[in-house]
Amino acid sequence: MTVPAFAKSLCDDAAVFPPGLAPLPEAVAAHQRHAASPYAELVGPLVLAAPVLTELAALLGPGDRFDLSVTAPNGPEQLPAVVAAAESLPVRLRALEVAVPAGQAPADFFAELDRAGAMAADVAVFVEVPRDGRRAEVIATCASTGYQAKFRTGGVRAELYPGEAELANAIRAVVDAQVPFKATAGLHHAIRNTDPTTGFEQHGYLNLLLATDAALDFADESEIAALLAERDAHKIAERVANLDGSRVAAARERFLSFGTCSIIEPLTELVDLGLVPAAVLSA
Repeated sequence: MTVPAFAKSLCDDAAVFPPGLAPLPEAVAAHQRHAASPYAELVGPLVLAAPVLTELAALLGPGDRFDLSVTAPNGPEQLPAVVAAAESLPVRLRALEVAVPAGQAPADFFAELDRAGAMAADVAVFVEVPRDGRRAEVIATCASTGYQAKFRTGGVRAELYPGEAELANAIRAVVDAQVPFKATAGLHHAIRNTDPTTGFEQHGYLNLLLATDAALDFADESEIAALLAERDAHKIAERVANLDGSRVAAARERFLSFGTCSIIEPLTELVDLGLVPAAVLSA
């Protein structure tokens, strides 16, 4: 009754973000239940935006302690306040997710990030890679500095979803640069799909895992894109199940996690695909 290696810490708990938009008290309580559940190994940190940290203290008791990742959508200027707030809370600050402000040159961004992040030396820092001409320089600088990458894979508008060719190029770039990455937004299902309500073309998180494995195996961008576009759930699940331990470990060293506004939905999908034991849902 264990979570398989490919799924361990795969799902960052982004319950407060769209489309879930869970109220903070509900999100905190649910995260604590997930962290104490039989499927706890699936669950990464609770992800919160920097401004809501001021509301967190009132929701936590003396016995509470959990892992936290904080997003800084306005850039590095938010980090000193985030680190100070986290130090006063019964949480373990595991990650900072920092956006590159529109129009800011990568060199200026990383100089600011170095200064602001110096006080959080033991915390993983993810740089949200912009979808513009700065991407190559941002990834190259992450490779030389030890920062990790974050890709936005969807959102509330169709244009926020990168096509499979764009995402394949991004995966190829970070794998070549040996930069670990996480993904956020739009990964609502395990398998590539078309949302029946919005019509958005949505990437699958298992497609993303297999695309990373393929990139590590020196696949070209067209092969990676084909995996991202694959909609056959049986074929995808079979390929994941047949990954040996070394390939799983290598892929997960690069594709670290994805943010999801629901933990139960991806867990249930993985159970339905036969990849996670059903007992974790009923224990």
